[in-house]
Amino acid sequence: MEPEQAKKLGAVLRGARNNKGYSAVKLGELTDMNDATIIRLENGGIASPAPDKLTRIAEALDLRSADVFALADYTAPTDLPSMSPYLRTKYKDLPPEAAAKIENYTRKIAKQHGISIDGPAPGEDETH
Repeated sequence: MEPEQAKKLGAVLRGARNNKGYSAVKLGELTDMNDATIIRLENGGIASPAPDKLTRIAEALDLRSADVFALADYTAPTDLPSMSPYLRTKYKDLPPEAAAKIENYTRKIAKQHGISIDGPAPGEDETH
């Protein structure tokens, strides 16, 4: 992961942690991780965070692991990212306002067809 991408991932995780009202110590306890590791990750100081750690953090913060993996430029084998993380990851130079317009338009079209762009429910995209 590039340094700027690591900082973006860290900012998202820090924002989610703050929204939950958790300290770095509390998140460390919930994820069985050292709070110093949490802080380094949030500051963009870890270029290749371990996928299992990202998964534990995502679960503790009620984030979709696929979204967190997309921000880290990792693939998630069983889940696709929602529109916002996908646009930020795939089209890095797209201004945030443009990405928001794309997401809003996509939601409008999807709603007209009775679907959600927030991703399939477990099992909806699996074939037998």
